[in-house]
Amino acid sequence: MSVFNFSLFAKGGPMMVVLLVLGLAAFVLFVERTLYLHRVQSRSTAFINGIKNILAKRRLVEALTVCEETPGPVAAVVKAALLHSEDDAETMRFNVREAAIVEVPALERRLGSIAAIAQVAPLAGLLGTVLGMAYTFNAFERGGDYATPHALAAGMWQALLSTAGGLMLAIPAHIAHHFLAGRVRSIVRDIEWAGNEIMKFLLVDYRGNPAGAAEPPEEPK
Repeated sequence: MSVFNFSLFAKGGPMMVVLLVLGLAAFVLFVERTLYLHRVQSRSTAFINGIKNILAKRRLVEALTVCEETPGPVAAVVKAALLHSEDDAETMRFNVREAAIVEVPALERRLGSIAAIAQVAPLAGLLGTVLGMAYTFNAFERGGDYATPHALAAGMWQALLSTAGGLMLAIPAHIAHHFLAGRVRSIVRDIEWAGNEIMKFLLVDYRGNPAGAAEPPEEPK
């Protein structure tokens, strides 16, 4: 008999339903966050190099169009820098930092819900254990000296299965949260690197080679 059948699940008592709902919620949140972070995570080095090549040809509007068509926070931060390419360094840095501040909360959205499920699951299992032990002692009280093993087993099943269910949910939920938090940290590092890299390019290379500038003509011999 498989341990993952409905009859065994039902023996865990009402808290097993709560754990099942929490498990489904955690799974949906994990899949949604994984797909979202995969979609917004761009190849920062290749993207920045592409923007630099466009700017080297003095095509600022084209670079802005590429940023608008590219999803993700890196493109948003680079776009903020390009929009203020003619401003002073402090103004450019302020707007780049502001764009990053706007993007980071979107990356961290719903991670707190997964962490909450990972923390609540063992407590829900513990509550099921307490209810199961209460049921067992109630069976003792009603049966007196002649309480049957069958009457006592129902409460013990509920206690053990609730504990197991809570731990079986909490462990993967903690792993999922750790995995997603690592992905977010990686994207945040990409944002910081991309912001610094594009600002350095705009302030040094882009302004150092103004539009229309040409190589100085050779002096006649």
